[in-house]
Amino acid sequence: MSVLRVMGTETEYAVSQAGTSHYQPVQLSFDVVGAAASAEQRHIRWDYRQEDPVNDARGTRLDRAAARPDMLTDAPQLNITNVIAPNGGRIYVDHAHPEYSAPETIDPFETVAYDHAGDRLMLAAARQASHITGHTVVLHRNNVDGKGASWGTHENYMMRRSVPFDDVAGLMTAHFVSRQIWAGSGRVGIGEHSETAGYQLSQRADYIHAKIGLQTTFDRPIINTRDESHSTGEYRRLHVIVGDANRMETPQALKLGATSMLLWALEHAEEADFDMRGLIEGLRLADPVGAMHTVSHDLSLNAELALEQGGTTTAWQMQVRLRAAVYAVAAIVLGTDTAGEPAWEDRQTRNIMAMWGQALSDTAAIRHASAGERLAMRDEAGRIEWLLKWQLLEKMRRRLGNAAWNDPRLAAIDLSWAALDPVRSIYTKVESQTERMVTDQQLDQAASAAPQTTRAWLRAELVRRFPAEIVAASWSHITVRTADSLRNELDATYGNASAAQSTGFRQCDLVSLDMSDPLRFTQAETAQLLEQANSAAQALDAIAGRS
Repeated sequence: MSVLRVMGTETEYAVSQAGTSHYQPVQLSFDVVGAAASAEQRHIRWDYRQEDPVNDARGTRLDRAAARPDMLTDAPQLNITNVIAPNGGRIYVDHAHPEYSAPETIDPFETVAYDHAGDRLMLAAARQASHITGHTVVLHRNNVDGKGASWGTHENYMMRRSVPFDDVAGLMTAHFVSRQIWAGSGRVGIGEHSETAGYQLSQRADYIHAKIGLQTTFDRPIINTRDESHSTGEYRRLHVIVGDANRMETPQALKLGATSMLLWALEHAEEADFDMRGLIEGLRLADPVGAMHTVSHDLSLNAELALEQGGTTTAWQMQVRLRAAVYAVAAIVLGTDTAGEPAWEDRQTRNIMAMWGQALSDTAAIRHASAGERLAMRDEAGRIEWLLKWQLLEKMRRRLGNAAWNDPRLAAIDLSWAALDPVRSIYTKVESQTERMVTDQQLDQAASAAPQTTRAWLRAELVRRFPAEIVAASWSHITVRTADSLRNELDATYGNASAAQSTGFRQCDLVSLDMSDPLRFTQAETAQLLEQANSAAQALDAIAGRS
C-alpha cells in the first residue's frame, strides 16, 4: 500500500551519423547494440518464447495473420539485436532505433536512476561504435524528428489483474491527458510534421490518434492494451506509450510515482468504499485524443476541455481531483496522523505525494503568470522541463529579434537539448539549474550493477559469473548449458573427438529457470547459492530447489 511496485522503463534513442545527411539508421542501430556486447556475452540470445504481443487486455487476441509485422515483437532475429546490460537491463534494436530497457525496480526514484543510467550505457556504446566503424554515431534522448516520425519512451507498471481493465483505462486516460502540464519535456513545432510554428508541452502528444488499442507504432492510442505481464498470473503489466523522454529527473520521478499511486487507488478503492466509477465518469472527456493535443498546445495551462457528461474542466483541475482521490482512498485504508495526512508507509510515498502537490502549486503559478513572468520563474523551471526549455528558447528567440518559432536555429537548440554527448548537449549546460533526484555516483552504480531487490539481480549475476554457459535470457526466464554440454563443446574445439558427442544442443543439455515472480530471485535470496555454485546449471538447480 505505497508507491512501491515493480516498474521499469524503455527508451528508444534517435540515432544519426555526424557530418552527413545520408546514412542508414537501422545499420547504425545494429552498430550501437553490437558495440554494447562484450565478446564473452554476444552469443547470448533473447528468449522470445514468453512474449505475447497479440494478447489484448480487453480479453481478446489479435490473429497473428492480421497483425502488422512491426507488432510481432516476439519474432527472433539472427542479428546481434539483444544484449544483457551489466545492470540486468536489455539493449537491443527496435525497428530503426537502439533501445534500452531498464531492469525491474520497485522504487520510482531507483527507477529514475536505472533509466538515466541507460543514457551512460548507450553513450558508451555509441562511442565504441564510432571507434569501430570510423564514423561518428550520435544519439539523442527525444521522441520526434519534427518531420513526421516519432519513437517511444515507455513506462511499465505491475498491477493487480483483479482491477477491471475498463477502470484502468478510464482513470489512466484522465491522468495521461492531464499530467502533461508537469511531465512534458517540451517541443518546438506543432503537428506531426511541425506544420504549424510554435512550442508545446509534450513531444509525444501530436502522435496520439486513438483512445485505446493494441498497437504502438501506428494510430497510437492513449491506452495501450498489450497484455504481456512478464509476471505471475495475478498481475498484469500496464504498458504506457504516451510519455516523453525527460532529461530532467523530477518530472520523470513524479511521472512514475503519481501513476503508481493512482494504480494503488484503483487496487484499494473497494476496500475504502470509494466511488471510483463516479470519479472516472466525472473525468471522462468528450474527446480524449483532441484533449491530448489541446493540453500540449496550451502554454497557459488554462484550456477548457469538454466533458462527456457536460460542462468543462482543465488539465490542472483534473490533476487536483486525481491527487485528491488518492488522498481519500489512503485516508481510509491507512488512517491519518495528527495533521490529517494519510499515514504513508514509506519515505518514497511521502516524497512522491509532496512532489505531486508541489507540481500542482508550480503549474498553478504558471496558469496565473504572464509570458514575461513565466520567463523569470527559476524555481518552477528547475522542476518542470517544458518550462525550462521554453525559457531558454524564448530568450534566444527574443535575442534573434522575435524570430518565428519555425526558425531552424530554435529547432537546433531543441535537438541539442536531447543530445547524449555532453559536448553537444545544451541540457548538460543547464542541468545544475534543475532539482536532482539521484547523484552521479548513484547513476554510475546503476549503470554497472543490478537492483538488489528484484529478479534483475540474479539475471545480471548469472551473466557476469557464467557468461559462456548462458544460452538465452528474458525478463522471466534464463536458460543455461549443463556442465556435460560445455565439456563436450570444449572437447570438440580442442580435438578430443571421442568425448565430443555433438556440436549442437540437445534438450537434455539445457536447464531453464522460471523467474516469473519479479520480487523473487533477489540478492538476499540467491547470493549465497551463487557463491557455492561452480557452474550456472548448478546454481539454477540450487535456486530451483529453494523455489
